[in-house]
Amino acid sequence: MLTPPNEPGQLRAAVVVNPTKIDQARLRAVLGAEERAHGWAESLWFETSADDDGRAAARAARDSSPAVVLVAGGDGTLRVVAEELRGTGTPVALVPSGTGNLFARNLGLPLGDLVRSVRAGFTGTDRPIDVGLADLTDASGATTSHAFLVMTGIGLDASMAADTNAWVKKRFGWVAYSDPIARSIIGNRQIPVHYRIDQGALRDMSAHTIIVGNCGTLTAGVLLLPAAEPDDGLLDAVAFRPAGWFGWTKVGYALTLNRFYSRTGFGRLLARVLPTSRALRYTRARTLRLTVDTPERVQLDGDAFGEVTAVTLTTDHHGLTLRTPSDGRERARRERHEGRSRRGRRDRPGQRPGVVP
Repeated sequence: MLTPPNEPGQLRAAVVVNPTKIDQARLRAVLGAEERAHGWAESLWFETSADDDGRAAARAARDSSPAVVLVAGGDGTLRVVAEELRGTGTPVALVPSGTGNLFARNLGLPLGDLVRSVRAGFTGTDRPIDVGLADLTDASGATTSHAFLVMTGIGLDASMAADTNAWVKKRFGWVAYSDPIARSIIGNRQIPVHYRIDQGALRDMSAHTIIVGNCGTLTAGVLLLPAAEPDDGLLDAVAFRPAGWFGWTKVGYALTLNRFYSRTGFGRLLARVLPTSRALRYTRARTLRLTVDTPERVQLDGDAFGEVTAVTLTTDHHGLTLRTPSDGRERARRERHEGRSRRGRRDRPGQRPGVVP
């Protein structure tokens, strides 16, 4: 593509766009208005394609030496951009355009507000966040490395990502997962897992599914990982270990109460005295290693990554610079969130390291 000339010293943005997720004409119009308002050169435009997961566009954007990279897409597009830009120091601003947008929801970024999202790329505040790193080993012994920003999962969680039709997910959201969830509950399939937390001893357990993340909230506001923070250098993990049908009611009960326990004073008081659920077992780690006896499916930020026999998960602490809106709403939201999170990490039992064993 031709690069428009720019004045010496002018800043320029690069835009990575998933063309199936956004009205490109409107995005270009908003971009142009912000460029003129702030004296920036015309932005460079890089589209993802059907035969590429966005990696080529992300690399081209990175290599153009922009002042900021705007990502117009969903969690999958952002994950690939983070993989290519981590460690570069180039800020990334998100224009949420996907179906779930879990990363944007967890960080309180604007949804459905194109002008505010684009403007953040030109005038926002930079904050460092962690990038999750996953080394995935398949049955042949080959290992590939990938990034994630929200969550990775093995078991039912990964099967839902692989088996659920994308069109159905887009139209019906979490209702689309009812069939794989129902089949999994009826079968109550448990996975034998061998795991190591940081430098601890190798341990064994059986679990229905294991989810590890830097963010804690699922679609519909379900708080899965109450202590998860995107910038603390730690991974939070939960193992689903229901004992039969009744065990699944305990899982639902525990998930329903997670937000109450973590976000209210009375809930934190109750959490000190009530026993933790054995159906949901939590831990935190800088490095988590998992191996399974037979190949199991794995997902990263909602995208299926095939079957694995071993997974090593860690973080690139503050590996990515995220540019967020700098208006009063964002600052107030972050201060409230950080205050609740600090209290939740201090008061919530069951989030302490080593709970899974």
